[in-house]
Amino acid sequence: MEEFIGTYNFKFMSGHSKWATTHRQKAIVDAKRGAVFTKLANIITIAARERGGDPNANASLRLAIDKARMSNMPKDNIDRAIKRGTGELGGAQVEELYYEGLGPVGVQFIVKCLTDNKNRSASSVRHLFTKVGGSFGSVMWNFSQLGVIRINQEELQAKNINSDDLELALIDEGIIDFQKEVEGITIYTLAHDLHKIREQLESRNLKITSADLEYVAKEKVRLVAEGQEKIDKFMEELEDNEDINDYYTNLA
Repeated sequence: MEEFIGTYNFKFMSGHSKWATTHRQKAIVDAKRGAVFTKLANIITIAARERGGDPNANASLRLAIDKARMSNMPKDNIDRAIKRGTGELGGAQVEELYYEGLGPVGVQFIVKCLTDNKNRSASSVRHLFTKVGGSFGSVMWNFSQLGVIRINQEELQAKNINSDDLELALIDEGIIDFQKEVEGITIYTLAHDLHKIREQLESRNLKITSADLEYVAKEKVRLVAEGQEKIDKFMEELEDNEDINDYYTNLA
């Protein structure tokens, strides 16, 4: 489905979706657990700082806590992250930073960092790009920030949800696109509609896998076979970096 917004033509295509990243995050090995907990704590801290420390009144915080619990993050870690966000605990301020550039085989990347050390993060991310022959550079022109919500297939089946009926209902609410994939459904909204659509889904007693603002490419590219291994390795290194919270590409 193609959707026109302003002068941009968004072509939403399945393929290199975030589902693979979600699955990898659930399969945490002990060697990477500390890095994952650091990322989750930073997400919780940012959510608590922006909209308060009560998860019942802060949907973003509630979702962040749910992610942490799915990864078996200890309750004490979660509580400390909330208090850090609300200012009850000291420590360096966590900042949200973005870096953009070209990765392996010319693929565009936007990298989102949540960090308490801007210089460390910049140096680390730049090193990841340069060692694969990439470089920092402007690519934001090819991306727009949209709300993206994912619900996995198991949840839809458990709640006996007909995806066609759900799509029609959400179109009436103003969504941009509704993608059906093997792993589940992905719903795209305008940025300011993300919370409204998430609340609509939660009112149907649906458990959401992820809901966040993401950078979505306007024009996407497909990889040839020889570039796949390089991209996969680069993505794994991005995911393993403690400061990197997320990344977005123009891969189809």
